[in-house]
Amino acid sequence: MSVVSALLAITSPSRRTCAAASVAVALALGLTACGSSSSGSSDHAAAPGVGHHDSAMPMPGMAAMATGDGLASAQDGYAFTSATTTLPAGKEVGYRFTISGPNGKPVTGFAVDQTKRLHFYAVRSDLTGFQHTHPTMAADGTWTAGLAALRPGSWRLFAQFTPDSGPGGGQDFVLSRTVTVPGTASTTALPAPASSATADGYTVTVNGTLRAAVARSLTVTITRDGRSVTDLQPYLSTYAHLTAFHQGDQAFAHLHPTNAVDGDHGGPALTFNAELPKSGDWRLFLQFQTAGTLHTAAITLHAG
Repeated sequence: MSVVSALLAITSPSRRTCAAASVAVALALGLTACGSSSSGSSDHAAAPGVGHHDSAMPMPGMAAMATGDGLASAQDGYAFTSATTTLPAGKEVGYRFTISGPNGKPVTGFAVDQTKRLHFYAVRSDLTGFQHTHPTMAADGTWTAGLAALRPGSWRLFAQFTPDSGPGGGQDFVLSRTVTVPGTASTTALPAPASSATADGYTVTVNGTLRAAVARSLTVTITRDGRSVTDLQPYLSTYAHLTAFHQGDQAFAHLHPTNAVDGDHGGPALTFNAELPKSGDWRLFLQFQTAGTLHTAAITLHAG
């Protein structure tokens, strides 16, 4: 299947060079970008369990990359914990959580990755409603992630971080939990794989072919009104941020940009070395910034 088909859902900052065993996507992106319009969320669009895979309810850096698929709430002694299992629908809300270390205590020391100490993602089980935010941490290690209004249904929340010391110092982690948003929940069908997508008047076109667990080169081109875009601004220290989620289980993959950043004139072409961990359809969210506004383009790609 064409890479184009899988990659247009591109969106948000991120992480380190991914090893073949990496959880999701090792991405060498040749541009710098990140985000969905100014809000940083895209509307196409879960109670915990430490140390196990927390299945979603039916509803449908670059040093060391995280291992796994992001579906576990704990890994290698680190745990993503929260007392919150439900969140209200239709209004902004703050989600409180902690990251505990091997000693069972909240971790307060985190390495800065793409200008942030922790990246937080929310995606509905049908892969709509994507949000990428950067929580604030209190002195006691309690984080609060501000989320925009959520639609009823099951949501998976991901925390991506790197401890700056201790047993996991320098290792990139992606852990997740699910929450339920009460109310009548309708499912949105996943758009079919495509080679291009639009966002805020911009067209994102992807060229390449994806195969599960095989590194492939992808080229993403951004245009507007038929003209090449060459004014991409640095966002989270890169010209583009790309996050991918697997249809069905919401497995996580983060792709990294590799092109050097040189002022506010990135584009129009971005190059990625992409490796998705499993076959099937993936919803990709590509975030990029122009004139101080963050845009998010979403596209479905298929990995054979």
